[in-house]
Amino acid sequence: MKKFLFLIGISTALVACGSSQKKNTTSNNTIISEKSDATTYANSITEAELKEMLYTYASDEFEGRETGQPGQKKAVEYLKNHYIDLGVASALANDKYFQTVPLQTLKTPSVSLTVNGKNYEGLEDFVSLNLSPDGKINTEDIVYVAYGIDDEKYSNYEGLDVKGKVVLIKAGEPKNTDGEYIISGSSTTSKWSNFRQEFAAKRDAAKNNGAKAVLFYNPENFHFAVRRYGSPSGRMDLIETKGDFYYFMITNELAKAIHSDIEKSDETKTLAASIAIDYKNDGEIFDSENVVAFIEGSEKPEEYIVISAHLDHEGIKDGEVYNGADDDGSGTVAILEIAEAFKKAVKDGKGPKRSVVFLHVTAEEKGLLGSRYYTDVDPIFPLEKTVANLNIDMIGRTDPKRKKTNRNYLYLIGSDKLSTELHEISEAVNSKYCNIDLDYTFNADNDPNRFYYRSDHYNFAKNNIPVIFYFNGTHEDYHKPGDTPDKIQYDLLENRTRLIFHTAWELANRDKKIIVDKAK
Repeated sequence: MKKFLFLIGISTALVACGSSQKKNTTSNNTIISEKSDATTYANSITEAELKEMLYTYASDEFEGRETGQPGQKKAVEYLKNHYIDLGVASALANDKYFQTVPLQTLKTPSVSLTVNGKNYEGLEDFVSLNLSPDGKINTEDIVYVAYGIDDEKYSNYEGLDVKGKVVLIKAGEPKNTDGEYIISGSSTTSKWSNFRQEFAAKRDAAKNNGAKAVLFYNPENFHFAVRRYGSPSGRMDLIETKGDFYYFMITNELAKAIHSDIEKSDETKTLAASIAIDYKNDGEIFDSENVVAFIEGSEKPEEYIVISAHLDHEGIKDGEVYNGADDDGSGTVAILEIAEAFKKAVKDGKGPKRSVVFLHVTAEEKGLLGSRYYTDVDPIFPLEKTVANLNIDMIGRTDPKRKKTNRNYLYLIGSDKLSTELHEISEAVNSKYCNIDLDYTFNADNDPNRFYYRSDHYNFAKNNIPVIFYFNGTHEDYHKPGDTPDKIQYDLLENRTRLIFHTAWELANRDKKIIVDKAK
């Protein structure tokens, strides 16, 4: 027992953050603040407080915090009351702390689809890919838009009027005569042919150009789409309020019934093909909530640092509570401790120059819906004034598959995607205060896990807001009932939380906001 305690003491010392005070600069001579205040307030972040909060937040009482369910409602009340106790203000009027997020369960819609007089069957010939209101379409032509790309380097929509039209698009993107992709100018694909991005990018391009409906020919992913969208399985989406829009993936047979040469043809044109669609939406409407608190900046209150984590998890399945201690109870309590540290600074007259927003988003597990509502529908604070988003999703455990065996690490994703300066600041802050092994394994553009697109920071990044996604990797309890508070490594959670606080402190207090030099 003594030997065990001695080793724990060594381990804790090795991961202690805030003891180093050496001077650091980034490669472009951007000086990291020399103030000792940051360490004073970072040291108020303790594993004891993190543990106490997490044992409550990830307890069975919160019933797994499934979006829209009683456990999630308990979670948002807990967060609101915590901010009230801290004296940290609501970001919304009337001190309500809750940003209402209107959602709808996705039940398989009843759809009748006829092309040139022939009836096609849902889930066999086509599948609806998004939530749409009840509606009917009858038209005698369909506009073929080839790859459906609308990019500054290449656009299939140039010279086309698709307003109110049904458009037919296909998967992929064009190459030049040298065999390189036109948009990237290399052998690397762009977002227009990576399915996770392509799915949304081509939908949005059609919608932004005024199309009424999209028929997306993507044979490689049709069966995946049927599995994902052809069964309700608890799926949800935001309620669309910007008019009727319909989005379908279709089979080879249906695509060629409209355009027999679709595989080879890249020429956009209007096709003489009649189509009738009768769509009935059977989804159920309900509300969930983002919780948003903030501390107003003392000198530049109109500029914002957003620190985010998702408040929801998987709920109860087959009678077992999915507590979600790491995912994302760890990120949630980390934000609460960071908020407390900033509030202590305010009380001492040393509050941040820029405003700091503490954003707890709902429905991340349902498709990043809470953060998408914040960025795409109702940004409480202007996106153009948002300096950076620091997103925390699972920082309480370790990845057993990681090749390096040191515990004192953290995966960082996205730090260099939009701002070189943000990445340099992140590195310098870590070197000065925490000495964590920052691991960029999942930051690679070709990362097969595509983690960059799978947490809430992405909804900020797609709006050219620099981001850092903090992540410990997956483990054997990921999305399983075994993700419980007793398995959290609280010394690591403390150190990682302090790193994020130090980074937020630097971003909030530096003279100039960071430069976005890699806008997409």
